[in-house]
Amino acid sequence: MLKSFKTEINPTPEQKVKINKTIGTCRYVYNFYLSYNKELHENGEKFMSGKSFSVWLNNEYLPNHPEYQWIKEVSSKSVKKSIEDGCAAFTKFFKRQSGFPKYKKKEKSDVKMYFVKNNPKDCACERHRISIPTLGWVRLKEKGYIPTTKDGWKIKSGTISIKAGRYYVSVLVEVPDNKINNNSNKGIGIDLGLKDFAIVSNGKTYKNVNKSERLKKLERQLRREQRSLSRKYENLKKGEVTQRVNIQKQKLKVQKLHHKIDNIRTDYINKTIAEIVKTKPSYITIEDLNVSGMMKNRHLSKAVASQKFYEFRTKLKSKCDDNGIELRVVDRWYPSSKLCHRCGCIKKDLKLSDRIYRCGCGYIEDRDFNAALNLRDAMTYEIA
Repeated sequence: MLKSFKTEINPTPEQKVKINKTIGTCRYVYNFYLSYNKELHENGEKFMSGKSFSVWLNNEYLPNHPEYQWIKEVSSKSVKKSIEDGCAAFTKFFKRQSGFPKYKKKEKSDVKMYFVKNNPKDCACERHRISIPTLGWVRLKEKGYIPTTKDGWKIKSGTISIKAGRYYVSVLVEVPDNKINNNSNKGIGIDLGLKDFAIVSNGKTYKNVNKSERLKKLERQLRREQRSLSRKYENLKKGEVTQRVNIQKQKLKVQKLHHKIDNIRTDYINKTIAEIVKTKPSYITIEDLNVSGMMKNRHLSKAVASQKFYEFRTKLKSKCDDNGIELRVVDRWYPSSKLCHRCGCIKKDLKLSDRIYRCGCGYIEDRDFNAALNLRDAMTYEIA
């Protein structure tokens, strides 16, 4: 089986220049592929696939346009992958799974440098460094996190990305399939919410990390830096003396704060999942939340986005697969909050403001804990 590992790297100034150049070239080629197909469509000509475009670019376009020879100065695998990504975006559009592909914007879109193992010397990894094609050995900031090739682990491919001025490598490693299938404990249900992040049927409650003083302080600081950046842009529009260098410095400050806040939330999700899985339940039941529908509520959209429910579900599934735990997903219309766990009666007039569930049979319980118990005992579900 394949498992991904992502960690920060510390490239040299020369390696940083090469990474930036490769990512910039990939962004240009991706946009060029979209523009070229758009032009073909307007002229009534046939759509060009990614493979055909790659052959045309290397054999026809570049020989006749020597001013674009800098495209060949970077990794050909990265350029080809950017074309394949464009073709995949068009395929989703034709299947009506997404909208028309959007152009990649400089310093805004998430463009990555792709690399793949071509020969035995490529993608070697040691405790403190990793060998990447066209870059050579690059130092790792977190030593010993990525499995080393000396121990028999094989790196298949990977990407390098930039976020808030920091460089990250993500690799796909072939690992042995050693799932744990001896979980004899009872199953649990997890109710995700906004007041508290997760309420588990075993009585454990994980609080909303966004309400912590540390995050509140960082968000106040972020608002100040964003206002400062906005003022610089306004002064530039008025014709006042505002150097572009100062704007770039301020943008980097804002990006670093965004990145720090995002890392805190992700770290909290990882620790929560690790603690839940450590109890070794036989199964875990969650609800299929309509996150996109919840985001349409302008009063709740920011709170919903900050909870990162989709990331929680994705990482929980991965962790359950690694540990042989069955992940059950209950339909979004299942009345987990309105259902009485004792008598099975459905309280149709339950409001969102009712935090205590009171049933006519005398059952009184916290609303979210009652929902977690109902999710644990749900009989209709799908296995993720």
